[in-house]
Amino acid sequence: MNATSGNSGGRGGGGGGDTIATVASHQHQHHPLSSAPLPSALSVKHGTQSAMDYKNAGNKYFSVHRYEEAIAYYSRAIMQNPTIPALFSNRALCFLKTQQWPKAVQDCRRAIELDPNSIKGNLFMGQALLEQALYEDALKYLLKAYDLAKKQNLNFGDDIASLIRLIKMKLWSQIEDKRELKETQLRMYLNNLIQQDKQRRLNELIVQQDVATSSSDTSHLDLLRNKQTEISQQCDEYAEQLNKIFDDIENRRKQRDVPDFLCGKISFEIMKDPVITPYGITYDRRDIEEHLQRVGHFDPITRQPLKSDQLIPNLAIKEVVDAYLNENEWALFY
Repeated sequence: MNATSGNSGGRGGGGGGDTIATVASHQHQHHPLSSAPLPSALSVKHGTQSAMDYKNAGNKYFSVHRYEEAIAYYSRAIMQNPTIPALFSNRALCFLKTQQWPKAVQDCRRAIELDPNSIKGNLFMGQALLEQALYEDALKYLLKAYDLAKKQNLNFGDDIASLIRLIKMKLWSQIEDKRELKETQLRMYLNNLIQQDKQRRLNELIVQQDVATSSSDTSHLDLLRNKQTEISQQCDEYAEQLNKIFDDIENRRKQRDVPDFLCGKISFEIMKDPVITPYGITYDRRDIEEHLQRVGHFDPITRQPLKSDQLIPNLAIKEVVDAYLNENEWALFY
């Protein structure tokens, strides 16, 4: 695998590592460097080789997963020529593999400064930020990488798209966590109000009971006891109904997970007009037609030739999407 093409880094707190491994395998197919002999410490001497020599040496070490040695050679290449964006993005990928997220961010930032249209710089920056749970910033860079890949007609399959979907899900989870916290606080507050009201009303009855006891008014005492039972039952029913409402909300929330097969592979949103290609891939019609017009007449996943008149409405998926949205209106804003 050559560190100079494709996608991503190691797995850390952000959870993007599985996709990285997939992209790494794609890179290896295009750049079979693992069979090339590794440079020795004597064959590539500092100060006697060009930046590209050091870069190639770093690529060879990267291809056999010796990332620290690759970092050393990329660093030497940068010392020789600090104006090549690929040197920084290659080293950033090594930092991703070794889970050195801040260093990866630093190298990606430099690569983007040298070349704002660097796909790798934006992609690896998004990856590093994702691993640090900086989801909004990560999303910005990954969307930029995705747009650049489309404009440059480069095939990353579903790898960048899957990272974008992952971040959107994590951002949604953050919103849900905040909402759940507020609902929990509201639930506790309302339950406390019910209990306080119950205790206040019972305390008032106790005062009346004391008066009735001192006057030996047994009929009034019986009435007050019945009233006491009535207040307790009423407040307990209020609390039970209140908690049932919040429990129902929680149960509905647990079902808030849009299946991937309902989302378009280009826009990452729920498909409104799903169509299927001759290769079995389903897209939203608007997205795939825009791709065919702007990028080229080929399937963005399979890379096979494709024209708009080959798109067939996927009525089965359309029916599933409509049924899902009818039962989960919140998904329109997912």
